[in-house]
Amino acid sequence: MFLGETDIDIVNNAILDIEPKLVIIDSIQTMYSDELSAVAGSVSQVREITSQVMRICKSRNITTIIIGHVTKEGNIAGPRVLEHMVDTVLYLEGERYFSYRILRGVKNRFGSTNEIGMFEMKEEGMCEIENPSDVLISEREDNPAGSCIVSCMEGTRPILVELQALTTQTVSNYPKRTANGIDFNRLAILIAVIEKKTGLPLGNQDVYVNVVGGLRLNEPSIDLGIVMVVASIFKNKPIPKDCVIIGEVGLTGEVRRINMIEKRLKEAEKLGFKHAIIPESNKKLLKDKFKLDIIGVKDVKEAMKKTGII
Repeated sequence: MFLGETDIDIVNNAILDIEPKLVIIDSIQTMYSDELSAVAGSVSQVREITSQVMRICKSRNITTIIIGHVTKEGNIAGPRVLEHMVDTVLYLEGERYFSYRILRGVKNRFGSTNEIGMFEMKEEGMCEIENPSDVLISEREDNPAGSCIVSCMEGTRPILVELQALTTQTVSNYPKRTANGIDFNRLAILIAVIEKKTGLPLGNQDVYVNVVGGLRLNEPSIDLGIVMVVASIFKNKPIPKDCVIIGEVGLTGEVRRINMIEKRLKEAEKLGFKHAIIPESNKKLLKDKFKLDIIGVKDVKEAMKKTGII
């Protein structure tokens, strides 16, 4: 049943008359109450409308979803007071030109937020992707230089993602650094680590790094993968196709320990990978037995030697 109204009083009366099991309000920024003189979408309007809806729906055990638009920075447009009032905040994330969407919980008053759902937009609507890792690396058939698989955690869920890199001789005085899906400043730091600790001359190279699938990765466990994929394309030596790379890189070039290593390795093993490069400190603490050939490394130079890049 649809109600094309923005007057909250009419909406509330309809909820009381019908008493549905589910109410969806789209969007809260367009709703208004005649009791307030402020414009729709203002702090006072959103606070008052949300409190009215919550009072009615909670008293009658009606599940309510309030949809709010977000700004370019990813924050809820208008007042943040909305996040403090509701029980759960879910963000539907995704790039404009990719069909994949991630549903991420950032607040849950009665449960965990360490879970995500990954979906794909199809003709019939949003369809669940049961194995995101398999989808994100499914088109990786050959084994070119400048490509590798890394493991990242989305909540408590391990996902394997393909990283790609390209280096070219720069034509300007200032080499270009482009990061798509990773933090630009982190890329600049890792390039400096490569130059200092391995001697690869990237100062006259434009460097481009891309996360396949339109995902955005923020956790430090992909550091070693970024270092390896940049070195791979610069030396034009491919990283073994059946190898997954996991590890945080420090400023001195050391490969640092990461969390949830067993979950990451089990996901790689399930998808048929044969080798895994992980921090040496993680390898010493492994309790489970894996079919993977697990290679522990202490620094980036050792990791490059183990894969035959240098």
